[in-house]
Amino acid sequence: MAVTLKDIALRVGKSVTTVSRALHDFDDVSPDTKAEVRSIAKELGYIPNIHAQRLQSKHTDTIGFIMPTFGPRFSDPFFSEFLAGIGNQAAKMGFDLLVSTCPPGTMELQAYEKNVRSPRVDGFVIVRTRQEDQRIKFLSQVKFPFVAFGRMLEHNDYAYVDEDGEYGMRQIIDHLANLGHKHIAYLDAPGHFMFAHYRRQGFLAGIKDNNIEIDPDLIVTGDMTQRAGYQLATELLMQENSPTAIVACNDLMALGAISAAQQLGLIVGKDLAVTGFDNIPLAEHCHPPLTTVHQPIYQIGEMVCEMLIKHIRAEPLEQRQIILQPSLVVRQSTIGNQITD
Repeated sequence: MAVTLKDIALRVGKSVTTVSRALHDFDDVSPDTKAEVRSIAKELGYIPNIHAQRLQSKHTDTIGFIMPTFGPRFSDPFFSEFLAGIGNQAAKMGFDLLVSTCPPGTMELQAYEKNVRSPRVDGFVIVRTRQEDQRIKFLSQVKFPFVAFGRMLEHNDYAYVDEDGEYGMRQIIDHLANLGHKHIAYLDAPGHFMFAHYRRQGFLAGIKDNNIEIDPDLIVTGDMTQRAGYQLATELLMQENSPTAIVACNDLMALGAISAAQQLGLIVGKDLAVTGFDNIPLAEHCHPPLTTVHQPIYQIGEMVCEMLIKHIRAEPLEQRQIILQPSLVVRQSTIGNQITD
């Protein structure tokens, strides 16, 4: 049986009105009372009836995006393109976009809970989904509108757009195998991210399908930054039996790998092949230009935004779950790196 405001009021010895106002963070309720009410609500497993609350208030015509940050320096171009797509599409459809940042973890989930309790946004765009994503589980449980860019490992009964990262990574390995590479390193992203999971599957499947021996020492993990790519590639290239190709899980780590190779006196595209994934704007204009997998980041931002606003407006979706097929973009970071026996 669902826990009600009355159940919480009986436990704390306060009126239902006070309990309600405490849960909604009204200023006329003391911090101690708010803390006590929220503690009892959590203990009892109280889940707010979001639909009932929203019937009593007007829509904000605003969608929310909580950007997951991983350190003091946050400059991933992926998010710039993605946000531009969301923001421009929201404006076309008469909505505003509220952007905030929060590191993954307990504080991140609290930020979602706070926004759900307050009338700040009508729905959320979720990005960089995880194998077990507490954000998605919470929003699904309280029936608060959201659309995600990405899937979970299981329980994907929600609206999303995703790219076929496994297919994209297999294209890269096929390309390198056709160039004769058999000693290929992989710069992986943290495994709890679903995009990393699929790209790793594609890398391993491509290696196997091309009869290339998998060397566990050449599979290393970084934090998706250019700095991590530089450090990991430097370590790999200083090994006695260094790789002839480095495949990075994203473009930023690939750019770091290019810098590392050049620092060691190697010519990328001749002495070493380097590939990325995402096709951020920098990929085309680095030296040498980067072979990578293209996914339409800006357009994906537009798509998830349109789906979310239609969901908020209770309009039917033509497709509730979309998986896009990325394409390989071959540039100078690999094309001159033919390996001969």
